[in-house]
Amino acid sequence: MMIDFFGEPHPGSHRPFSHATRAGGLVFVSGHSAPHDPHNGIHRGESATEQVREALAEMARILHEAGSSMDRVVMVTMLITDPADYHECNAEYVKHFPNGLPARHTARFGVPTEAKVGFSCIAIAAA
Repeated sequence: MMIDFFGEPHPGSHRPFSHATRAGGLVFVSGHSAPHDPHNGIHRGESATEQVREALAEMARILHEAGSSMDRVVMVTMLITDPADYHECNAEYVKHFPNGLPARHTARFGVPTEAKVGFSCIAIAAA
């Protein structure tokens, strides 16, 4: 079985994982929050809504690179840092899946950033 890797880390990276892998007709996207690189003018957003929007746009970009798309997502994991943001995150999240909501798992997480939300997913690869 072939496994394709997308966005592999460079040697010595502080993020020792690929952005996505494709195997067995599926695409597995690693957990990602909204992009944040202040040195290059990229800010993840202040509100949970903005961060959901930007994180899902990043997930869509990675899916496209790996040969899939948001409408082929079958499972999502939503990671939130503050349960108080749950309803705000959901209000934006549903807008990104107009053709049907994939199965989902939600959990609290803590990472050494100020991200409010992050996502990972499994999607069907394009034929």
